[in-house]
Amino acid sequence: MSETEGGRIFFSNAGRSLEGEDEIELVSVGVDIGSSTSHLVISKLVLERMDSRYVVASREVLHESDILLTPYSANAEEIDTEKLGAFIRAQYAQAGVAPDAIDTGALILTGVAVRRRNARAIGELFASQAGRFVSLSAGDALETSLAAFGSGAVAGSIRSGQVVMNIDVGGGTSKIAICRNGGIVEQTAIDIGARLICFDADHRVLRLEPSGKRFALEVGADLAVGQVVTAEILDAMANRMADRLLEAVSQAELSGETQSLLRLDKLSGALRPEIVQFSGGVSEFIYGRQQGGFGDLGERLAKALRSRIEAWVPVIETPSQGIRATVVGASQYTVQVSGSTIFIDPAELLPVRNIAVIAPDFDLSGEEIDQAQLARAVAAGLARFDLQGAERPVAVCYRWQGSATFWRLDAFTRGVALGMKALTDAGHPLILVGDGDIGGLVGIHVNEEAKLGLKVISIDGIDIKEFDFIDIGAILSTSGAVPVVIKSLVFPGAGLGRVAA
Repeated sequence: MSETEGGRIFFSNAGRSLEGEDEIELVSVGVDIGSSTSHLVISKLVLERMDSRYVVASREVLHESDILLTPYSANAEEIDTEKLGAFIRAQYAQAGVAPDAIDTGALILTGVAVRRRNARAIGELFASQAGRFVSLSAGDALETSLAAFGSGAVAGSIRSGQVVMNIDVGGGTSKIAICRNGGIVEQTAIDIGARLICFDADHRVLRLEPSGKRFALEVGADLAVGQVVTAEILDAMANRMADRLLEAVSQAELSGETQSLLRLDKLSGALRPEIVQFSGGVSEFIYGRQQGGFGDLGERLAKALRSRIEAWVPVIETPSQGIRATVVGASQYTVQVSGSTIFIDPAELLPVRNIAVIAPDFDLSGEEIDQAQLARAVAAGLARFDLQGAERPVAVCYRWQGSATFWRLDAFTRGVALGMKALTDAGHPLILVGDGDIGGLVGIHVNEEAKLGLKVISIDGIDIKEFDFIDIGAILSTSGAVPVVIKSLVFPGAGLGRVAA
């Protein structure tokens, strides 16, 4: 977005006024670079004006790319960015879409890929679109959430009224989410995946991840790159992985071996799923959509997992998305204008772009606000989406309830500031977004009453939710308000289809 004369706000580089159009078309791209596969989807979004906001009216897929086995360098320590770049360019050409025609999109690095030494260089492949991308380097918690939403498990828990578990099995990791009533109530991730070991047609080992070597040792094989691995060893490794994964999803108390594989906290065991579904690359084998192997454990692991899960929960359903579950097909845009009772200090902070949003799980309706409890809720919100590292600013979404007394404002602002301390210490502003009309009061209290000495962006009158990203434009001279673009991750809404189990 950029400002032009008269304070009008224009979208992207097309010179179109949001104030003068009832319908907007955007072209969006989503790129998923995983440890096993890489692919992209290009979509067209049609947004229609609804009062002062724009909402997505339709989403049309323009191009689904081929599925590329993520290319690695000869030493397997880095992703081959040259080959990956050539693939991306070829897909743009096939789609008939020039890179500068893309309005927005998202880039996700998942699984083992995010831990490669040149992960940062991958983002530079998209430098020409950098200002328009919601760029994500997906940690385990965020990737688990993306898979649960993208596969349709979250939506399925609403339709069925049942507890749905999504198991996303990729090349390097498996992500488990338990969904109920349209939300993710528990999640975990574990170092189990199809491409922890890769081999050629002669069964000579080409790549061996640390977790792959560990599973080989567990079944009595001390493997190394260049050695030949037998079918019996591969079967044993796949079965051992399936046993560990079943233990992680079904048991409250885990063995030390399984516990050490976890990348997030273990599941509590309090909720037994009534429906299980699979997503990720291995799911293509589980549901019979893929035949033939790719020099990894995909087929073997799929067979071993399905048999064990069927014996545990007999209802296995087909997701709306399998291997593409974590691809963000596009970004949904809604455009809002804040209230005029806002507080920005210093004014030069604006505009800001691609700010992730968290919504702390904290009830603000009580007469007293426990600032320590609020701080913990904010910290938990950051951890849910792997944002606690303070690499970038984050916005705190809140829904104010009750009176705005001095003591309630004081506890609220101090609690949020404490929870966001790692980010503000790193020089990021404290960004607060409310749906009521006290943004100015909240911002003023931070520095003029509580004297916290922070850079502050406090706006109100905005309806957002956790998992959104926002752009906040410069202050409009005509109203003293700011334009806000809300980017919600768009996931398919297709229903779950039951398969025989």
